[in-house]
Amino acid sequence: MKKHIPNAITCLNLLSGCIGLVYAFDNQLITAGYFILISALFDFFDGMLARLLKAYSEIGKELDSLADMVSFGVLPSVMVYQLFRMAAPEQAYLPFFAFLIAIFSALRLAKFNIDTRQTENFIGLPTPANALFILSLPHIVASETLAEYILNPVILAIITLVMSLLLVAELPLFSLKFKNLKFSANLFRFILLGLSVILLIILKFAAIPLVILSYLILSFIQNSLQSK
Repeated sequence: MKKHIPNAITCLNLLSGCIGLVYAFDNQLITAGYFILISALFDFFDGMLARLLKAYSEIGKELDSLADMVSFGVLPSVMVYQLFRMAAPEQAYLPFFAFLIAIFSALRLAKFNIDTRQTENFIGLPTPANALFILSLPHIVASETLAEYILNPVILAIITLVMSLLLVAELPLFSLKFKNLKFSANLFRFILLGLSVILLIILKFAAIPLVILSYLILSFIQNSLQSK
């Protein structure tokens, strides 16, 4: 029975992504973003439970990628599609550019499944991190402070292209999984967590792009130090 528990959690990830899609198509983007958060929690717990219960399986690995494709690939694409429609209502075809995120998310997930270099760390931005970045955009728009910058078709196109390329970039990034709590072994993880807490308290959801940027910078610094 226990071997089915992680897969059941993965299915909840998929269900959450599907519900989020309904809200995204209805242009309720902030609510849709909350379902990305819920999916991310399920995605974290299915892996954790699989390790704790030693319930690894090939079907679980494939199911996880399929669920992630919906929750962290298609759902963020639809959210950006809706932002494009808000930014350029006169453009009939430009909003479809948003689905580049879904395509590159699929490539990222397929690459992850066969790339033996990614057992400990990541190569390229993980799809959940990309989805979290995108869920922050409607919150920034709602705050009105930076709305005019986000609701700009050129800016949205740049965001779509850059985030899509980061998904498949040959960019080594450290994993957020703690194997132990030794400070020296997890220095950059602790720094990222501390920065994230401070930024989220001050800026709330608008902090997520800065958290992702910090993650990229800290990974670069860690890799530079390790290569010396």
